[in-house]
Amino acid sequence: MSTESAGLWGTPRFSEIFFEVFDALPRQGPGNKASAQRALAMCAGLPQAPAILDLGCGSGCQTLYLAELTGGSITALDSHEPAIARLRAEAARRGLSGRIEAMVGDMADPPVPQATFDLVWSEGALYNIGIEPALDVCARVLKPGGHLVFTDAAWRRDDPPEAVRAGFEADYPGMGRVEDLLALIARSRFELLGHFTLPDEAWWDDFYSPMEARVADLRRKYSDDSEALELLAGIGREPELHRLHSDCYAYEFIVCRLGS
Repeated sequence: MSTESAGLWGTPRFSEIFFEVFDALPRQGPGNKASAQRALAMCAGLPQAPAILDLGCGSGCQTLYLAELTGGSITALDSHEPAIARLRAEAARRGLSGRIEAMVGDMADPPVPQATFDLVWSEGALYNIGIEPALDVCARVLKPGGHLVFTDAAWRRDDPPEAVRAGFEADYPGMGRVEDLLALIARSRFELLGHFTLPDEAWWDDFYSPMEARVADLRRKYSDDSEALELLAGIGREPELHRLHSDCYAYEFIVCRLGS
């Protein structure tokens, strides 16, 4: 995110405008169904009806993909109550309430039994508690031999423009390269099964294009509110920076398996 509105970050008004943008989006981060399907195909030996935990599910776009792509039951957890309410409503609308349990909770200490899940899935969320601590959390809730699939942002260049670096470091100061992620996994209880970079359409189709449209709508709504417009300018700068500098960073899908 741009630093244009950095002076307002962390204020109640920032949270208000941020969630007014992000709660309306199909996804709250990069990803798409084709990439989820590709990652699932790398989970060798996954049961046909796996018990799945979706950590940091947001409003659950990928949760619904998982329901389509597997025959499993899914526990979807996020700390943002409005996102969970939206997922519950959508699951009910699709007749999936019997397979998707959406709950409010803390990713760092998920309120679920240990050694219960065949698959932990997390798109763009584990960094909130740190990848290394998150690996320990996931290991505790997985059955022996269970799978962990997650995405995380990673630098592709060591010399990104300052606006790009500042935007990421404001939210993810510990962000490294793909090699750093793989090194963390190598030191953990997990075995790496594979990884791949999200394609650019996974940033645009369900994330940045809807974001730009939503920001434009809210600019009209708040046309006489200079503070809201400043915050919207900062949020709206994010997809523009990606359009200009996507060669500097990526999201990586990581697929691994817990040792027995």
